[in-house]
Amino acid sequence: MIILDTSAVIALAQGHKTLNLLAGNMAHTPGDRLSVPALCLMQAEADEENISRGVLALSSVVVDSLDTIAAVTVGTMIRNGYGGPDTCHALYCALPRPEFTGMSILLTGNEDAYPPGVVTVDIDSPGMLGF
Repeated sequence: MIILDTSAVIALAQGHKTLNLLAGNMAHTPGDRLSVPALCLMQAEADEENISRGVLALSSVVVDSLDTIAAVTVGTMIRNGYGGPDTCHALYCALPRPEFTGMSILLTGNEDAYPPGVVTVDIDSPGMLGF
């Protein structure tokens, strides 16, 4: 699963070349989606007006909702100092899940915001798409 945090959501909406290429490629691959944690989408919209319109218009983007279990877990992460609501929701989405057996990759513009052990890829790294 590929997860976009707040910085990646904003970059995608602003036309980040590599992220847009990735979103386009994933739109043509059945079952592949870019997952956006709801609190990352909320923070991106709070930071920049109408940013969500461009992101939600992409067919390869799905929003990972904040259900009851996620809300409790994210709240605990915030209390324990793992970051703000959006960072912690992105961390929660990167945790192993029964419906997804592979390893999650968190795309971000700020790798330092996440603890060791979380697979993060800087959106501006030259190898983001394997080149």
